[in-house]
Amino acid sequence: MTQLVTTPTSGAARLRAERVRLGYGDRMVVDGLDLDVVAGTVTAVIGPNGCGKSTLLRALGRLLRPSGGEVLLDGRRIDRIPTREVAKVLGLLPQAPTAPEGLTVADLVARGRHPHQAWYRQWSSDDEEAVATALEWTGIADLAERPVDELSGGQRQRAWISMALAQGTDLLLLDEPTTFLDLAHQVDVLELVRRLHREAGRTVVMVLHDLNLAARYADRLVAMRAGRVVASGEPGEVITEELLAEVFGLAARVIEDPVAGSPLVVPIGGIADR
Repeated sequence: MTQLVTTPTSGAARLRAERVRLGYGDRMVVDGLDLDVVAGTVTAVIGPNGCGKSTLLRALGRLLRPSGGEVLLDGRRIDRIPTREVAKVLGLLPQAPTAPEGLTVADLVARGRHPHQAWYRQWSSDDEEAVATALEWTGIADLAERPVDELSGGQRQRAWISMALAQGTDLLLLDEPTTFLDLAHQVDVLELVRRLHREAGRTVVMVLHDLNLAARYADRLVAMRAGRVVASGEPGEVITEELLAEVFGLAARVIEDPVAGSPLVVPIGGIADR
């Protein structure tokens, strides 16, 4: 398989949110949030619906400008870095992305090369190789000529991840990459994310709803509630019965996953049912 390896400085903060305030119009969603995304890790952001997870990811990806505080990319304010420069370092896969009708997988993935092109540098052999490598890594090279809208949900997610890989970034932000997928395809996508991290050196931040999958596939968890970070750290530090009650209103037992050794949440019922 073609190599797709990057070597970020492990332990350094690639992305940092400092006292960030985020909202839409007069509605404040995130208020005074601090967060470090450490190079060489997979971080999963968890929390109940409406707590600000996706809003935070949009700010980290420079799609939403904070009304207060700042987001730093490699120590620089991200809003002061040229868009093309950011796009060469950071790739963002939003929730439920859509492609124009009839667009083929190869054409979709090729769009990831746009940040590397200019009026004096059009499509090149380097671009061709980047697209081919991305398709190979995600295991969908045989689907290159298929329209994206004809793919299954799992195949479609692999195509979008391929586009982010073709972009050539070493920092990937994935907003609910397993949404609308059945369990087998959720695991398939997250196994791909793990391999991209371990074998290709990608630093990954992803928003996930499934706590057990987050605990299994992430090195670090960030638990949010009402626009604030409640806890962050390794899965075993974050996934506790007390936190589940505080953040999710969930009565549960936490045991060891017999396969992965990660925390496993066994729900008992809502707090009100105890």
